[in-house]
Amino acid sequence: MPFLKIQTNQALDDSVQQSLIKKASAIVAGQLGKPENYVMVILQPSQTMLFAGTDSPLAFLELKSIGLPEPVIQNLSDSLCTLMAQELDIEKNRTYIEFTDAPRHMWGWNGGTF
Repeated sequence: MPFLKIQTNQALDDSVQQSLIKKASAIVAGQLGKPENYVMVILQPSQTMLFAGTDSPLAFLELKSIGLPEPVIQNLSDSLCTLMAQELDIEKNRTYIEFTDAPRHMWGWNGGTF
């Protein structure tokens, strides 16, 4: 189950939030080759954040997934940074992404693990 958390210091109205998480979910599912019905996206706007000594628009993303293949990480990074730039006007160099490959036995769902 891919899990994407997006934190930003930008205040976003509901329609922007819904559009962003839907686009993010589709990107993650498509690039990881996983069904979108397993993808979870959480958006936390209006966070108090600072990067490089300034509170200019920024984002921190965490993407965790079982079997996160290294060859797709570069494309995912580019796609997600581009999404932040297009949807939130956050420059690509103001978005950090943490990628984590989660072991199956450490990921719970539906009363069990994968």
